[in-house]
Amino acid sequence: MNLLEELKAHFPKTRLKHKLIDLHAYSSDASFYQLLPTAIVFPVTIEEIQLLFIIAKKYKTSVTFRTGGTSLSGQSVTNGILADLSRHWNNASVGENAEFIVTQPGITGATINRLLRKHGRKIGPDPASINAAMMGGILSNNASGMCCGVAYNSYHTLQHIRFVLADGKLYDTQNIPDYKRFERESAVIFNGIRHLKEKVLGNQELIQCIRRKYKIKNTVGYGINAFLDFEHPLDILAHLLIGAEGTLAFIAEASLKTIPDKPFKKTGLLFFESPKIACEAIVPLKETEVEALEFMDRPALHSIEHLPDTPSFIASLPENAACILCEYQSESEESLFQKFETATETIQQLPVIYQTEFTTDTNIQALYWKLRKGMYPSVAAVRAKGSSVMLEDVAVPLDRLADAIVDLQQLFILHGYKDAIVFGHAKEGNLHFMVSQPIVTEIQIKQFERFNDELATLIIHKYKGSLKAEHGTGRQIAPYVEEEWGSEAYTIMKELKDLVDPNHILNPGVIINADKKCHITNMKSLPVVEEEVDTCVECGYCEHKCPSREFTLTPRQRIVLRRSLARLKASGQNKEYREILKDYQYMGLDTCAVDGLCATECPVNINTGDLVKRLRQENHSVLNNNIANWIASNFGFVETVVKYALHAGNLINKMLGRAAMYKFTILIRKIIPAFPLWAKQLTGPISIPVTPSSKPDYIYFTCCMNRMMGADIEKTKTIVDSVLSIADKAGLVVSIPKNINGHCCGQAFSSKGFKDAYKFSANRMVETLWDWTNEGKTPVVLDITSCTNSLKTCRSYLNPDNQKIFDHLRILDSIEFAADILLKKLYIPHKKEEVIIHPVCSVQKMGLLQKLVLIGKASSQKLVIPELTGCCGMAGDRGFYYPGLLQSATKNESQEVRLYESSDCYSTGKPCEMSMSENTGKNYRSLFYLLDEISE
Repeated sequence: MNLLEELKAHFPKTRLKHKLIDLHAYSSDASFYQLLPTAIVFPVTIEEIQLLFIIAKKYKTSVTFRTGGTSLSGQSVTNGILADLSRHWNNASVGENAEFIVTQPGITGATINRLLRKHGRKIGPDPASINAAMMGGILSNNASGMCCGVAYNSYHTLQHIRFVLADGKLYDTQNIPDYKRFERESAVIFNGIRHLKEKVLGNQELIQCIRRKYKIKNTVGYGINAFLDFEHPLDILAHLLIGAEGTLAFIAEASLKTIPDKPFKKTGLLFFESPKIACEAIVPLKETEVEALEFMDRPALHSIEHLPDTPSFIASLPENAACILCEYQSESEESLFQKFETATETIQQLPVIYQTEFTTDTNIQALYWKLRKGMYPSVAAVRAKGSSVMLEDVAVPLDRLADAIVDLQQLFILHGYKDAIVFGHAKEGNLHFMVSQPIVTEIQIKQFERFNDELATLIIHKYKGSLKAEHGTGRQIAPYVEEEWGSEAYTIMKELKDLVDPNHILNPGVIINADKKCHITNMKSLPVVEEEVDTCVECGYCEHKCPSREFTLTPRQRIVLRRSLARLKASGQNKEYREILKDYQYMGLDTCAVDGLCATECPVNINTGDLVKRLRQENHSVLNNNIANWIASNFGFVETVVKYALHAGNLINKMLGRAAMYKFTILIRKIIPAFPLWAKQLTGPISIPVTPSSKPDYIYFTCCMNRMMGADIEKTKTIVDSVLSIADKAGLVVSIPKNINGHCCGQAFSSKGFKDAYKFSANRMVETLWDWTNEGKTPVVLDITSCTNSLKTCRSYLNPDNQKIFDHLRILDSIEFAADILLKKLYIPHKKEEVIIHPVCSVQKMGLLQKLVLIGKASSQKLVIPELTGCCGMAGDRGFYYPGLLQSATKNESQEVRLYESSDCYSTGKPCEMSMSENTGKNYRSLFYLLDEISE
């Protein structure tokens, strides 16, 4: 039996990946390294973790744990077994008085903070990647961030930890008997740690070195300050695991102390003549109890000048200017005022050349932070194609920060990094800087190596600083650990690794690595592939938004695979190329929901859905395109046929049972896999009354999905009945055109990549709307939000004449119509007690969430919009073909929704309502039903 056969014997197919496409999909993380794993496993229990350790030892391979994969130093790639924890290790519970929170590794930091927000608390670490970074990485990299400094990082806020050693033994520092058990059952490790502590305590020079290095941010090497901070070997080991990057044990659960989430903030921008002068202002500013001091040099400011919200004065700043984003926070408005009053005296004495007003306006504050966070994507998006982005992370003593900035900028010039930018958490002497270059040829790699060597000399020897302040050691800094710490400290780190993981099965080569060239080995080239792909930095910020993330692939993986295909093709590996390309059709294209939510989190605004649409378009045969064009041209006939088919299917269900058609289509799919599945929530068509009016207030366009399958599964009233009823109550005249059947916005053709069919449908729809609305004089209301979005964004596909027409149309979504018009006119005597609303994807893309909230609050005593809401995966009709996509997409939201007793569930799109109903067991209906039920 070989390794793969062993894994197959213990893990089901759904939790073991080993196809070539999977190995390449998981070969990359946010760093510039790439390694092909042997297999990807999704363990669910401690016992399975212990089993993985046994298997790894038996076959002399390794286990690397991965959660969000947002690490920048190469910690979460491997050529051994990759254990993905993001799917099953996502439980968390808030402790007493919310003073601590207990978390598993596979939950994002942002989700943890959402759980704590209602208690006015948050976790200490606040990395910029917190929306995507998971707690396993936050703990294993000893994450800090913008405001937590060195006092509230993962190490200092750890309360208890539960972990599994490489030999399979499980310990929990919350369990007092485990201290004695550790001494007894792990005597070698217990005594070894005690011996290492004695070595540290016996070396005064080393003690001073440790204390000095942890006065600033430092994630290089193991956190050997634990030998000074704790007495019992189990406590020492527990804290050594923080920042150990999965090289010492598996962290199953951790309890972190929380800190106040200060709601009152005052924020401003201070501008200085030069970076040196700006950094000299950091020390006096820090003494004013400021929460955040974010530094930005002039090239960094240049990188955001093109952004639409950037204040115009920034472009006119002197060429060597620098900026500090300054924010004060407090738990009360009064204390914030007092704190800022005290700080004002210091601020007024600073040599600023310009400053904005310090504001409490949350919108302006959000803008300032958006500008600060927009620097990385701005530079990454415009970098030369094929070049890699290296986001470095150093820290120096605060009193040396000004000089270090000057030296860094000279280093960039010396090595030809003309577009390098510097920004960072200046309050702690922590600087991030970004350089960009290709790393394909030997010359390019040598250039990168020389730069790293000189950077190490500068930061380590001249400034006594940290080469990695926040991002962890990884493969990138492993060759420099001994140089930074010295031989005695490094020897202790090596002995620690050998002691706790003697067979080196846990993430080997990370932190401790005998290969001094490992930082320039297995580097990830970024071949020029496609316009949508080339700007991607593979950060993984998009993944938690993707509906197919647990079904097939994530947006990052779709792009990683496009690059892998390019590399394989270029190197002549034709067999591997064909194998991945074949599987990519289903995993990369067919099962993508093309919802575009990935773009809302992407730092370079990539909509992977657009890439998939284009690839689908390129893959269509002439026959397929002709069929799509015929359907678009004869949509009235097709609509009639579909209605008759649905009538017939519902009749069969009435005669043979509600699940008859579902079972029948399952049988058909065994013969014709491309045949759609009859959804259990699928209903029939609705009758559309014609309500002509010479002077209507609004035209009501009932979208084709509602016309064909809009009947409510429980109610006799249709959505059209409800709209007309509400309009009557509001005193509005709403007209339904007589020739409404046969018209479609074309969204279905767009999502499938039938560009010509979409163009035809969009142009025809706009021309028809022009007639219906009396040449744009009457607004038109749509009852499916995704159709509204499709129609509102179709302009570039219209011919020149129709573009002029389009610009005069007034198109309203049901949410806009309800929030802006109906709520002002309806009499609502009794609100519902509790209402659950699912925001469809287009709500986020169109910026309608606040209006949706307004409707919900006006309609209920308690509005529930699930914290874990996301794309339902239906994607128009994808759910009829790939029901597993719906289950994956709705898993988290469904679990949350089932916790509520209310069955009053609503949304703004029939396909999404069907998906949510199918997967939650509750009946989701249009918001128009809600407004009709509560109004008189």
